[in-house]
Amino acid sequence: MSTTPTINWSEDRSARPAQPARPAQPARSARWHSESCAPPPRRVVVADDSTKAALAYQLACEGTALLWQGDFHNARQLLQAMSRRIDRKSNPNRPDATPADSFHLHRRARGHRARVLGKLLVLLEDDHSLALRRAPDVRRACTEAYGPPRGDRAVSLTELLGVIGAHQWREKGVEVPALGAGSRVHPHYGVFSPARGEYVGLVAEAPLPANPRTAFDLGTGTGVLAAVVARRGLTHVVATDISPRALACARENADRLGLADRIEVTGPALYPEGRADLVVCNPPWLPARPTSTVEQGVYDPDGTMLHGFLHGLAAHLNPGGEGWLVLSDLAEHLGLRTREDLLTAITTAGLRVTARLDTSPRHPRTRDTTDPLHRARAAEVTSLWRLIPD
Repeated sequence: MSTTPTINWSEDRSARPAQPARPAQPARSARWHSESCAPPPRRVVVADDSTKAALAYQLACEGTALLWQGDFHNARQLLQAMSRRIDRKSNPNRPDATPADSFHLHRRARGHRARVLGKLLVLLEDDHSLALRRAPDVRRACTEAYGPPRGDRAVSLTELLGVIGAHQWREKGVEVPALGAGSRVHPHYGVFSPARGEYVGLVAEAPLPANPRTAFDLGTGTGVLAAVVARRGLTHVVATDISPRALACARENADRLGLADRIEVTGPALYPEGRADLVVCNPPWLPARPTSTVEQGVYDPDGTMLHGFLHGLAAHLNPGGEGWLVLSDLAEHLGLRTREDLLTAITTAGLRVTARLDTSPRHPRTRDTTDPLHRARAAEVTSLWRLIPD
């Protein structure tokens, strides 16, 4: 018996205004797909250009999904109208809230937004196409994200828009000055993009240990840090990741940058076999649970990857080697981790700090005073901690 999740609907179960009676329509079904692992909605009704935003919002809040059968651009407008209703009813700011409370309220509000907006669905045909008026050709974007088509599937419109946006970023790429003028990396769907370049700059500028030849880049993502280290002259860089998407992305970027002969990409273990002169790790910065694949680049429950890097470092360094921990202190400003917690973890792992390089983020959120986490973001510092066995 198949365990593939499905959604079921009938043309009779509609969010359209009342219409004259017509013969009963047969029930239909489609495979359900959600990158955030959301369960398939139990109740699905059909929506189209005549569906009002107030009704769509009410149904979505009640847990009913709306399968869109109208104009694609009207679906996007409906999504925006639903979003505005969420904003009017949501107030995650509390004057008396601690930084940690503000963070959890912010996450809860974002989760509610994602659940409600995620109830507006579209149906991808068996070739990944959209049979909607004025719909863009999404076949290539969906193939990049989901793999070859295997029959029709229902997805949320918000997820599909993310797939389309990821395809555009993959085509355009992200310029990385630390790799040389005009050099770009091309993030894949579900792989964290190096749009915040300050941490890349730290790895490009930190003094290298004496006569380094080999390096490990743990949790490589797009492979950007592996590429930076290779461009600095290291002849053999092993890049690891647990994500198949990240592994494919890193290999493609190494090849694009002409570094495939220097960069070996492997997974899913955090550490590869052997030792290196330099081990670089930029773990997720916030010890919290991710709600989607792309959030795994930011959120890591209990700091699992951070502690895995620290406790495995001494056993994977050559004599005279160093570990570089690239980490934001945003978690400290949010009350999710203290500086003492971090220093204790370093000491407990049998390591000591030889130096630290700091930089301040330059992304727009640091200047957005309407952001509930603005105070923490404005104070954030990203550091490269140079570690050696004690």
